[in-house]
Amino acid sequence: MQHHDRNTDQATLTDPPLAFDFQATTPCAPEVVEAMAPYWSELWGNPSSRQHRLGLTAAAAVKLARRQIATALAVAPERLIFTSGATEANNLALLGTARFQGQGHVISVATEHRAVLDPLVQLQREGFRVTLLTPGSNGLIEPDQVSEAIAPDTILVSVMAANNEIGVLQPIEEIAEVCRSHGLPLHSDAAQAFGHIPLEPDGLGLDLVSLSAHKLYGPKGIGALVIREGLQLQPLQWGGGQEQALRAGTLPTPLIVGFATAVQLAMAQRESQSTRLRGLRNQLWAGLQKQIPGVALNGAAEPRLAHNLNITIPDIRGSRLQQALRSQLSCSSGSACSNGAPSHVLQALGLSRQEAEASLRLSLGRSTTDQELSALIHVIASAIRAARR
Repeated sequence: MQHHDRNTDQATLTDPPLAFDFQATTPCAPEVVEAMAPYWSELWGNPSSRQHRLGLTAAAAVKLARRQIATALAVAPERLIFTSGATEANNLALLGTARFQGQGHVISVATEHRAVLDPLVQLQREGFRVTLLTPGSNGLIEPDQVSEAIAPDTILVSVMAANNEIGVLQPIEEIAEVCRSHGLPLHSDAAQAFGHIPLEPDGLGLDLVSLSAHKLYGPKGIGALVIREGLQLQPLQWGGGQEQALRAGTLPTPLIVGFATAVQLAMAQRESQSTRLRGLRNQLWAGLQKQIPGVALNGAAEPRLAHNLNITIPDIRGSRLQQALRSQLSCSSGSACSNGAPSHVLQALGLSRQEAEASLRLSLGRSTTDQELSALIHVIASAIRAARR
């Protein structure tokens, strides 16, 4: 990204804002756009139309993409069910598993994304019991909490791999051991984790895993649910029987090809990007601490996504801070899907509503530079001065 001089306290409207919202979404990598291009028009066949070359070409592209994504996860390709994104995958995992069982108790965490919490509310409406575990002030839950919450009628546990707001990594492997010892399936929303940290469902002991392409420089509108062999779900929709009759609807060949290309790029760059982004993130945190006395880090410093920083600014009204930042900085005060409401994640950690409103999620990306960090620190410090006037 081009760096613009920001030595003035007020950026002009012609200055593009600094981009630090890579956990909300990411731009499509050029290689992804290129890989998708032929399937929008030239190779436009329906992968379910197996009677002619156009359809067979699309089917072959989907088959290869499925295999490439499955290889990155070290699972068999047939265990991958394509969806419109992680939200749909979460709904299919939670509603599909619970409805197949018919009744029972589901355990999850208070800091999950709304794409998990809202389906759980729907299950409560349908008569299921739901327990939400409260994490410690560091954002992490203990495997013992899961163990203690398990009841005779428990049918499913759902714990996200990496938090979308505070970036903390839950102890999935240990939680999976607890679930396995009780014969319970474990679901994980891995939208923020896949492509950023090692993620092999079988190695971690996961039975259901939700994935998204647009968090790892792939296209919006495509994701997947990985399902352990033998686990039975009720579909959410019916139609042409695609995806083993678990997700009816014409498969979007270009998006699936783009997803696979993004996954391959992410896997190739994961370690180098993680090291680079962790260095930049730590540099940013050190710079903010120098400039902003009393600034607080939300969530455990480790284990945490390398590209996430979530901070609370002391003694400031969140609305004034957001107003001062709006024209100069693209970042979030909570989840991008929360419509500006104070973060339920931060409040679950014990922050007040006012503190949650005065918090910023700063997420770094492949294009983030040293110069942008310096500009960001300056912009935030200037906005704080303006908001406190």
